[in-house]
Amino acid sequence: MGREVRPVPINLRNTRIIPFEFQYFEPESLEEVLQLLGTYGSEARVLAGGTDLIVKMKIRAIEPKYVINVKRIKELRYIRVDEDTIRLGALTTWRDLERSDLVREKVPALYDAVKSMGSVQIRNMATVGGNLCNASPAADSAPPLLVHEARIKLTSIEGTREIPITEFFTGPGMTVMKPHELLQEIIIPRKKGKSSFIKVSRVAMDLAIASAATYVEVEDNIIKDVKIALGSVAPRPIRAVKCEAALIGRRVDEKVLREVASLVVNEISPIDDVRGTAWYRREVSKVLVYDSLIKSLERLGRW
Repeated sequence: MGREVRPVPINLRNTRIIPFEFQYFEPESLEEVLQLLGTYGSEARVLAGGTDLIVKMKIRAIEPKYVINVKRIKELRYIRVDEDTIRLGALTTWRDLERSDLVREKVPALYDAVKSMGSVQIRNMATVGGNLCNASPAADSAPPLLVHEARIKLTSIEGTREIPITEFFTGPGMTVMKPHELLQEIIIPRKKGKSSFIKVSRVAMDLAIASAATYVEVEDNIIKDVKIALGSVAPRPIRAVKCEAALIGRRVDEKVLREVASLVVNEISPIDDVRGTAWYRREVSKVLVYDSLIKSLERLGRW
């Protein structure tokens, strides 16, 4: 039986920026985190980097009764590799990813996303697990992980389960996670192809108006495998599976790539918002997919 995790007296923290009361916990182990989530469930929120959660709490978009700070859980922050996979702990920061030669070489689309995301200060704080759990349609980590066919490991006091990232997002701000579950790990299969990620935003470091990632394998100038994913053009990050099917078995050719990239408009459902119009998102998505395919092929030495 582990120690009882008691709330930290809130007056020991600078909480004047949060306009409501809540209980704050600083567990010291994964076991303690799961114990708290098992107890408080949907009334609790996990604090990792805080770059999304704190903003929402400031404007009272969410008002959790309990906040569980997991920053001290060192067993959730790592980049590991074995024969078949690369594994990212949920608390791995964007800065950790940026500094990783392994990520730059083996998951280049994710490395591209890191370099395009926020300021150095944000990258030092924001975590890959938090970016996924926030479940924004514009999440920069999502398209790269989709094209690399990542799996998500969820854990709770009841046990663990793994799901494909294609099944993780269910809508804006929504995932398949249960209230007592914690995203523990992202598992990325090691593959021999190359990938890339490109986004367009209003200004540097802003959220994406639209984004695209691609993964490509080529054999004898024939596209053997391809994955295409997009962000900020649907209620959740998506794979363009019809475009993928249209490319597999085709020759590496500019006309073919442009033709297939133009088909992406049939798989997205963008909206008008403060960052861009639905029309613009449709048009720019075709360009992003084409440019990302070229970039992935260049990395393969096939363009």
